[in-house]
Amino acid sequence: MKVIVTEHARTRLSEDRQRGIEISDVINAALKVPGKVPTAARFRRFSSENGRIFDIVIKDIGIGRLVITVIGK
Repeated sequence: MKVIVTEHARTRLSEDRQRGIEISDVINAALKVPGKVPTAARFRRFSSENGRIFDIVIKDIGIGRLVITVIGK
């Protein structure tokens, strides 16, 4: 499945609250969510490579899985 990370989510990764979370961490988290996500939904408690906990908001669209935003803990 193709994962598309929005510009908004990429920008959020540079903020202090998301420091230490890489795009690869976000993509891996999005791929771990099973099934279809027809409407935007928040999925909680993913861990980055360096141990930072984060949530993602995703939605499945015609061309893949769209990562709308990233929320660091």
